[in-house]
Amino acid sequence: MKLKKYTFKSVTSTNDIAIKKIKKGIPSGIIIAKNQTKGRGRYGKKWISITNNLFMSIFFSLNKRISLKKLTFISCQIVKNSLIKLMQKKIKIKKPNDLLINNRKVCGILQEIVFFKNNKFAIIGIGVNINHSPNIIGYPTTYINSFTKKKISNPKISNEIKINFENYLDKIK
Repeated sequence: MKLKKYTFKSVTSTNDIAIKKIKKGIPSGIIIAKNQTKGRGRYGKKWISITNNLFMSIFFSLNKRISLKKLTFISCQIVKNSLIKLMQKKIKIKKPNDLLINNRKVCGILQEIVFFKNNKFAIIGIGVNINHSPNIIGYPTTYINSFTKKKISNPKISNEIKINFENYLDKIK
């Protein structure tokens, strides 16, 4: 399944834009923004969005029954494998939805299930620290390009994640 890309300079939250697209009758796609003003994490926690990191949401209809726990696991695996392919660095999943390099958070993933007009949709929000890492008290963070000799661009990472989600969606449809 090909996911149409929608890019923005700044949004409140890429997941919010995905919900708007669903309500306009668009069944799937990928939202990418350079900046997020009100990114969010699990349980309504704030996601600290530093401009020029990667903020994206992938949304698609869910025809098959899948638990949120399984969807979270699959999403983490897809993003982890995408990042490993590009940077050849060991990445660990900290359950339920964080990716760590050297025990420092590099990525957070937020899954949401939305119902609209008797249809079920999954929204996978992905925040990757590529060029900067936020200071979070009690939670060490890092960023991708601190581990690479040649800088990896946001489009390269978002495209790799997009391709891997498209391949996964082809298997479950």
